[in-house]
Amino acid sequence: MQTEFCKELGIDVPIFAFTHCRDVVVEVSKAGGIGVLGAVGFSPAKLKEELDWIDEHIGDHIYGVDTAIPQKYEGKGEDDPEKLVKMLQDAIPQQHREFTDKMLLKAGVPELPAGKNEVTLSFSAAQGRPLVDEALKHDKCRMIVNALGIPPEDIIKQVHDADRLIGALAGRLKHGRAHKAAGLDFIVCQGTEGGGHCGEVTSLVLWPQMVQEVAPLPVLAAGGIGNGQQIMAAMSTGVAGVWLGSIWLNSAEGSAEPAQRESYMHATSEDTIRSCSYTGKTARMLKNKWTEAWERSDTPDPLPMPLQGYLTFDAQQRTHRYAGHGEAQQVAFNPVGQVVGQMNEIESCRVIMQRLQTEYIDTYEHLSSLMPEE
Repeated sequence: MQTEFCKELGIDVPIFAFTHCRDVVVEVSKAGGIGVLGAVGFSPAKLKEELDWIDEHIGDHIYGVDTAIPQKYEGKGEDDPEKLVKMLQDAIPQQHREFTDKMLLKAGVPELPAGKNEVTLSFSAAQGRPLVDEALKHDKCRMIVNALGIPPEDIIKQVHDADRLIGALAGRLKHGRAHKAAGLDFIVCQGTEGGGHCGEVTSLVLWPQMVQEVAPLPVLAAGGIGNGQQIMAAMSTGVAGVWLGSIWLNSAEGSAEPAQRESYMHATSEDTIRSCSYTGKTARMLKNKWTEAWERSDTPDPLPMPLQGYLTFDAQQRTHRYAGHGEAQQVAFNPVGQVVGQMNEIESCRVIMQRLQTEYIDTYEHLSSLMPEE
């Protein structure tokens, strides 16, 4: 499972693990792939703490950091993070606050302790730049990824000047073309099956089109990958690697609470929905009473990004901290892809990595057996 992009990075297998958990980053990188830490929700100080820990435990292996600076968002142009946060908080309508508070109260989700509800979302350039600055201070961080569009031009230059790679997610061909024109080093192409922010085109339709559209730029396949058979399908389209997120949620090293794990393990592939109800942009997550409530005609409409994220940050924190209280899972933000139907047990990251490669080899041998003998 070697590709030229693997060789450029110095990794053994083309498996890229997106995760918000530092333990997963370390274990996947040590197992031959590369872990990529999602930094949304981290302050620069918290990111430093996480990356210092990773540096200490990852050995000679490398990792990446994922940011989320969208091209368009409310408050764009304000460079002072504190002023931006206040401006966004002031712009949230009271009816939206009352609506979310009522849902959490009805679900029996306790409030956070005093001082634990500070919003640290980084869906803006003003907040994303300090995260990139911190990431580039760590020599073992070899790639930066932007989850929402083309990174600002000055950040692209900053990353290149630091001799690191920078890429971005794309859910449409026009996004891929724009990423290539902006000088990015690779593209993460995510089909609609993927968890979190995604578009409408299915992976097996989108991947080969993107590979052809942006060649020779490396493309990583994302969305709908949870086993070795799916990796084989992705690699057959010409991609340089696979980008996996959902399957690490139920890893032994993952940070999901027991109640969240149960929600994932009991869900089928039909139990996800694309909804704007938590971030303001369409993201795939487990459907529940929360997602249903925001779809009704008699309730407020989701706010644009990042206003909706600031509105719901308290709910995200509370439903994670108190995942097993009351009906918390009915109002929780559980982003996950359609592969959730395959996530039926808890495995260590090392076992997952071994399983993926074994399944890949078995699939290769099966396909080879179908070829006529000469």
